[in-house]
Amino acid sequence: MARTSKKSKKPAHSNRKYILGFWTLFGIGLLVAVFIFLLAGWGAFGKMPTFEELENPETNLATEIFSSDGETLGKYYNENRTPIKYDDLPEHLVQALVATEDERFYQHAGIDAKGTVRAAVYLGTRGGASTITQQLAKLLFTEDVSSNPFARVLQKVKEWIIATRLERQYTKEEIITMYFNKYDFVYQAVGIRSASKIYFDKEAKDLNIQESAVLVGMLKNASLYNPVRRPEMVKARRNQVFEQMARNGYISETEMDSLQQLPMKIEFTPEGHDEGMATYFRAYLQGFMKEWIEENPKPDGSEYSLYRDGLKIYTSIDSKMQEYAEEAVKKHISHIQKEFDRQNESNPTAPFRDIDNAEKENIIESSMKRSERWRKMKAQGKSEEEIRKSFTEEAEMRVFSWNGTIDTVMTPRDSILYYKSFLQAGMMSMVPQTGEVKAWVGGANFKHFKYDHVKQGRRQVGSTFKPFVYATAIDQLKFSPCDTLPKTRFTIEAGKHGNQNDWSPKNAGDSDYEGMVSLKSALAQSINTVTARLIDKTGPQPVIDLVGKLGIQTDNIPAVPSIALGVADISLFEMVSAFSTFANQGVYVKPVIVNRIEDKNGTVLYQHVPETRDVLSKEAAFVTVNLLEGVTQYGSGVRLRGTWAKGRQDYERAVTGYPYDFKNPIAGKTGTTQNQSDGWFIGMVPNLATGVWVGAEDRSVHFPTITYGQGATMALPIWGMYMKDVYSDEDLKVSKEGFERPENLSIEVNCENYGASKETDNSVPDELDF
Repeated sequence: MARTSKKSKKPAHSNRKYILGFWTLFGIGLLVAVFIFLLAGWGAFGKMPTFEELENPETNLATEIFSSDGETLGKYYNENRTPIKYDDLPEHLVQALVATEDERFYQHAGIDAKGTVRAAVYLGTRGGASTITQQLAKLLFTEDVSSNPFARVLQKVKEWIIATRLERQYTKEEIITMYFNKYDFVYQAVGIRSASKIYFDKEAKDLNIQESAVLVGMLKNASLYNPVRRPEMVKARRNQVFEQMARNGYISETEMDSLQQLPMKIEFTPEGHDEGMATYFRAYLQGFMKEWIEENPKPDGSEYSLYRDGLKIYTSIDSKMQEYAEEAVKKHISHIQKEFDRQNESNPTAPFRDIDNAEKENIIESSMKRSERWRKMKAQGKSEEEIRKSFTEEAEMRVFSWNGTIDTVMTPRDSILYYKSFLQAGMMSMVPQTGEVKAWVGGANFKHFKYDHVKQGRRQVGSTFKPFVYATAIDQLKFSPCDTLPKTRFTIEAGKHGNQNDWSPKNAGDSDYEGMVSLKSALAQSINTVTARLIDKTGPQPVIDLVGKLGIQTDNIPAVPSIALGVADISLFEMVSAFSTFANQGVYVKPVIVNRIEDKNGTVLYQHVPETRDVLSKEAAFVTVNLLEGVTQYGSGVRLRGTWAKGRQDYERAVTGYPYDFKNPIAGKTGTTQNQSDGWFIGMVPNLATGVWVGAEDRSVHFPTITYGQGATMALPIWGMYMKDVYSDEDLKVSKEGFERPENLSIEVNCENYGASKETDNSVPDELDF
């Protein structure tokens, strides 16, 4: 047996060829690997970032819109990313990241050798090998590839090379910051700052440890670990992050146990273009910025990008005043809509009035042809018959309501009627002395109603035009508020002032034509015959010249006397800025929406310079304001004082928040068009002018009577609710003082001892021409 054993023993030199073969193959493999890395580094397998690109990695930075009080109103972006600095990252957020994604982050130089070996041996079942730096390399410079194994290996090689270069180029803190700023947390939350705002409605620096753990947990797969759709799964993932933090000594076992028991709280605040605060303003601002970009190129001649260059736009909007304005519109319009719907229940042409079925069908037809459905189907080559048929087929829809979006089934044709039945509102508030626009509400809901009733909409202004006629008479003829004119019927004959026919305006209710009335009472009661007498004295052209100087487009205002009663279509934007001139002692200031624009580095690119012009004397402006104060003292605006001569229950039922009980001086004017399709109120205190319009998209959609269809019921309550909130916020410093009286005022405004005052009628009639 021993001899046999000795014969079977192989000499040592017989294994040399295997050992030599192994090391030869190993060497060849190593050389191939090195060669592959070299080729990858030289760009043989796809473009690699240059030194300059590593120094300044390309990122799409959102343009951020700030309010005058420093709040973020919204953003313009391709990717909703607003970068922040390392110092703005809470310590527990960084610790959670390192503990969960890369335990040896501070020890390696971009590639974790231990983790790579472990991943290779266990085929990834005990964790991957990608370091934070590798993940950043993938986010910045590589793209997802197909499931082809060879392509995936090449991509991993490229990630390793870029990761090592990033480690040489940046500090660990900079790498962490770049990673947090680049990651897409879904729901248009690109970067940690956007994610913090969207999921928790706070800045990243204010995140608590639970919130930090939620966001770090999402880094594994943000679409899968989505706190809005899968809260229980995200909570479990959050608790795993706590375990990792405890394992790495960032928190104790006791702290981990306590944190894991806490409920997960999400404050989901989307930042889409259709959502958030001041949506209509942001849409208008977008147009402003596009024009500015076209006129202001970069130093190298290229254009700024509103969606990628990270501009900072500092606007005039005050976030609190905007909030109060939006709340006032929502509160009142949603309330009065109920009455509007009730009155339409027995209306055969609802929601339209004063038209027949043929006219109703024409409106629907026109709306169909303007719709996105029609445009898309037409582009697909569909016939008009096919397109029309599609409007009568039921479909699942998500439609607007004042109680939130409703999931329903209706035909597109019915949806047109449904949306046309809603009352809309426009509201703008500005500082007369600076022109700064402080609040801008363009409609009921921007997501569902894109049309902006502040700047885009132009509607008949009714009696809110009358102060321009009075101001012209005061400026030209030195009329006093105490001067009186007869209320009797008055006719301006054909041929006079460009009139083609005789013009004989009627007063409200076609009654009350007796006696004399002071100008102050005439404007307060909106007496049409007195306004007609005034424009007859001044002529229509001087009135048009005045409103043109006040910033109103006059191209479509004919030089005829009937303009005195407000037949012209004017935007709310123009009306508020024009009225502001009266409060600013006759000086027109062009409205301001942007105070400053900066680039991503804080360099000032634009600084607003006020545009002003003298329009009226201080005396004429003050006397006009004095007239307008009469409207809220004993005219259609008396409801702001908490009193109403008739105490009408229908009005009190219609208006939320009545009475308002303001004691301070307020100058203003209501306005109502002939068929109640437009209700207006523009009110001013010394340092704030605010205008409100209420109506529907189509002028044939309106209240049947003046009880609800007047400006004092439709628009004035929004002003009242807004100003109550504004005054309750002492930080806003909105004036309760009287309007500044010019020195050496030569026109009498105190009617107590004025000669004709005894013939003045200051009573409030049962019905006013609002």
